[in-house]
Amino acid sequence: MKECVYQYLKKLGITELELVYTEISDFGHLSSNSAFKLATKGGSPLGLANKFVEMIREKDRGVFFKDVQAVGLGFINFWLSDAALIEELKNLLKAKEKYGQGFLPRAERKKIQVEFISANPTGPLTMANGRGGFLGDALSNVLEWAGNKVEREYYVNDTGNQIIVLGKSILASLGLVSDEATFYKGDYIKKWATGHIAIAKKLAKNPNKNALQLGQLAAKDFLSAIKLMLEKKAKIHFDRFTSEERNIHKKSYIKNTLKIFKKTGTTYEKDGAVWLKTTDYGDDKDRVIITRDRFPTYFLADAGHYLETKERKFDKKVNIIGPDHYGYVSRIQAATELMGLKDSQVIVTQAVRVVKNGIEMKMSKRRGVFITFEEVVDEVGADAARFFFLMHTPNSHMDFDLVLAKERSIKNPVYYVQYAYVRTLGILQKTKSLEKKSGQANFRLLHTEADHNLMLELLKFTDMVKSTAEDFEVSRLTRYAMNLAQLFHNFYEKERIAGEKEEIALARRELMVATRIILNRSLKLLGVSTPKKM
Repeated sequence: MKECVYQYLKKLGITELELVYTEISDFGHLSSNSAFKLATKGGSPLGLANKFVEMIREKDRGVFFKDVQAVGLGFINFWLSDAALIEELKNLLKAKEKYGQGFLPRAERKKIQVEFISANPTGPLTMANGRGGFLGDALSNVLEWAGNKVEREYYVNDTGNQIIVLGKSILASLGLVSDEATFYKGDYIKKWATGHIAIAKKLAKNPNKNALQLGQLAAKDFLSAIKLMLEKKAKIHFDRFTSEERNIHKKSYIKNTLKIFKKTGTTYEKDGAVWLKTTDYGDDKDRVIITRDRFPTYFLADAGHYLETKERKFDKKVNIIGPDHYGYVSRIQAATELMGLKDSQVIVTQAVRVVKNGIEMKMSKRRGVFITFEEVVDEVGADAARFFFLMHTPNSHMDFDLVLAKERSIKNPVYYVQYAYVRTLGILQKTKSLEKKSGQANFRLLHTEADHNLMLELLKFTDMVKSTAEDFEVSRLTRYAMNLAQLFHNFYEKERIAGEKEEIALARRELMVATRIILNRSLKLLGVSTPKKM
């Protein structure tokens, strides 16, 4: 709806005003503080706001705006007319399931790679992996809905030191080498090891040489289990699993990345190693890219991965990483800038505490004592797990309440929203006899506060999605879904459809059609199911 207002103001010759939705009805439907920014030095924001108001009133004459007021020290508040709201409601009903889809102009649409989870295949996924997984999946949905072409990528670190450690951890679990504090522990290590004793004993004859091979065998099986769990249980889909070994190392991307860095003049040698001047790009210190033993570092391999992304013609890369990689952001942004892939972004998700009956459940992947992402999905369901994670901005720490997530009541946010959706289906089924007269609906009969509040919230949908596609704050959509559900439930308790006069019942039934469409699309963008009954 906000975009409609901008377009209308543009027709009036006004392009300077920035608008936000108000939270208090006394301040209008929309408000602007632009007069504060536009007032000349020493000028009066309120005086300028009054000039805008006079211009709008003179040209609009109450057609699009019911009222426009300059208030306070220079705020401008707008009340939309019933005609403006009804016109957009009709657009929604006409577009049906495609309302708001592809809102980006073709010239602004991009080919975007969203990398998420990308956990080392050294064991089950953690809760932090799950948080990034749901975020990446939902964000990809939003970016696609906007009109972009999106690839969902899982980058598989299937070579290097962590895979060597995995191989040695397996040997240690069988008593074939001495155990070390850095080794992976847990039943999943022992279970795999006991199922592959013969190959483990054979490779144990030269553990330093063969640990990588053994680790890669185990990692392949662990990755297969991860893929199955994500697709079948968590409902997270990936378009591509990129292998570090096959797609990056064996295709010379590390060597080519090193050449690019050297050409920029940002590399130097010190203490027998090759360094990259990442401090020139905001990093707290320069980073080693080739060790004194002449091995490429993880950082150089990851930079090679970005080069591979660029050469596959992506315009933008969004990389979602966990809290243990926070210090990684500056260096990888430096690398992408040096390679010319400036339009990239890194999102860092913060830690997750799992809480049950008020008690934190401790986690440690290496000790093998932790709650896996799969266990939580099994216990509370994919919908609840997903919605609970997405309710929080990625830069905030969160407590995951296992008890609340399992509760089937309006206390549970996802249940609350899904229940609203199911209720709309029930209303539409009970009033199906009116469906054939839908074209005759007189929306001016939607005159109550509950009618208006629900209608206005429905028409905010595209603005909410557009803002999310710009700043990646997917939590906005969970808040929107909950607000819409609340306004619907309020409408349900206060207004009638069945048993009302036919002309009013018909208008409200169409309002229910619109509500079903937006609840359905909101849940689908979040990746949450839309049940037919509860």
